[in-house]
Amino acid sequence: MPLKTPAFAAAVVALLSLAAARTHETKVQAGPRDIAPPSFYRDVLPILQQHCQSCHRSGGIGPMPLVTYENARAYAQEIANFAGKRKMPPWFADPRYGHFSNDPSLTAAEIQKLAAWADASAPAGDPKDAPPPRKWIEGWNIPQPDAILKMAKPVALPAQGDVEYTYEIVPTGFAEDKWVQMSEVRPSSRENVHHAVVYIRPPDSKWLRRAPVGVPFTVSDMTDEDSRHGAHWTDSDILLVYAPGSSPDQWPPGMAKFVPAGSDLVFQMHYTTHRHAASDQTSIGIVFARQRPAQRVLTLQLTNDHFVIPPGADDYRVEARGTLPNDATLLSFFPHMHLRGKQFDYNIVGADGSVETLLRVNYDFYWQLSYRLEEPRLLKAGTMLQAVALYDNSRGNSHNPDPDASVRWGDQTYDEMMVGFFDVAVRADLDKWHYFIRPDAAAEKPASQSH
Repeated sequence: MPLKTPAFAAAVVALLSLAAARTHETKVQAGPRDIAPPSFYRDVLPILQQHCQSCHRSGGIGPMPLVTYENARAYAQEIANFAGKRKMPPWFADPRYGHFSNDPSLTAAEIQKLAAWADASAPAGDPKDAPPPRKWIEGWNIPQPDAILKMAKPVALPAQGDVEYTYEIVPTGFAEDKWVQMSEVRPSSRENVHHAVVYIRPPDSKWLRRAPVGVPFTVSDMTDEDSRHGAHWTDSDILLVYAPGSSPDQWPPGMAKFVPAGSDLVFQMHYTTHRHAASDQTSIGIVFARQRPAQRVLTLQLTNDHFVIPPGADDYRVEARGTLPNDATLLSFFPHMHLRGKQFDYNIVGADGSVETLLRVNYDFYWQLSYRLEEPRLLKAGTMLQAVALYDNSRGNSHNPDPDASVRWGDQTYDEMMVGFFDVAVRADLDKWHYFIRPDAAAEKPASQSH
């Protein structure tokens, strides 16, 4: 065997390295030819079904359906771009705080799959690879409602100008008590509905008893002071809050909202105008619980309506806090602000002043979402909850109606609001009023008022 000199050894190493590099180069070049790009039926359609079609289907709030190959192919690049920027599906919770069961966010692998499909000119693939189509109830994102209650008379909306908060009282006609497992609000003119709150008015309630039933009315229509005041404040329980992009209420098994026999629903509607006359006749669909639940769901809120945001302020802080009067299981959150809203936090404040953030929302006025805890959390009586809202009243806020204005609480979108709705489950026999009876009468004021 010939002697292997250092020079020979170095040459062998160099040749081996070159061969390895060429082998790697060959594999890299061969990869795209060997691996087929994602196809619509096998790879893309399952993503659209899971994350997109609840809005992007016939009758949904999305601007175009994404159900068929022909639907999706026309928007392949837009789908990839919006997914890559995480603008769709809409979700605004800071991932550092909390985990939420209704988070529709795409995984990195799903985003990459959509991008590769668009880059490959959106191939269809084999229709036999398609998953079974999702079954949707026409007009609803909940199962077929057991009851659909509609405003009896449509509300005529002008082409421009402000519209006062509009109310309509709708009798339920329920001859017996009902437990509501799911509910969904469906405006007939979505672009005009800024938000809606549907209240439960029990038969023994005196709230708005002088108001007309079955016809729309505003505060300006009220002739007595009690009714005018009642239109702005109530302690009635809330069945559902709706805003653009919000999802239906679907409570876990064993939990439901309660509607006493003979109750009315009071629709509180905030409308905006869009350069053409329109009308709206909003409905609510309800699915009843099949048996009496162990826990009753209440919607409470942390509200601050005494603030003034200075002109030009880009990070103005508004806070509300209060303690829970009794034990409760925390379920979900729904923050509400207007066009200057920037960020909204829900926190637990410890006795030592420590702050635990449960949710931080990078607020988007045009997508007001609910955030449901993946694991409901038991909170003991006396737990202090805090809501903190930040506002951008500067010229840097492209949605700001007037950066030179001092901004206060008000109904219109050029005013502001600070409302932190949150849902809790309590014992089934506790209504909202009894829940706020504190064992210690000296405890501070509870954090629940409705505006």
